[in-house]
Amino acid sequence: MFSMLIGFAVAMLLATFLLQSSRRFVRTRLRYVDVVQRGIVPWMAGGVVFLLASVLSPLIPFFGLGTALTAGVAVGTGVAAGVRDIRSGSGMLYR
Repeated sequence: MFSMLIGFAVAMLLATFLLQSSRRFVRTRLRYVDVVQRGIVPWMAGGVVFLLASVLSPLIPFFGLGTALTAGVAVGTGVAAGVRDIRSGSGMLYR
């Protein structure tokens, strides 16, 4: 029971960090890259992170497929939010 709570806490902390960092990266570094603004890019970024995390999940304690899925969703959501910030013009407000 306790290990499940630790795994949940690790997943939530990782998701928060990945969402904010991917959003900031898209807003600042990929601001002028046109390919990022396609609709498929958040799905691709989330899928790549999920695949990498699922390969590494047997090696890291308290890190399972649920955490890998959470990491993929967080990165995909962060990329989509960064693209939305660029399109709305509010990309440089939150540094």
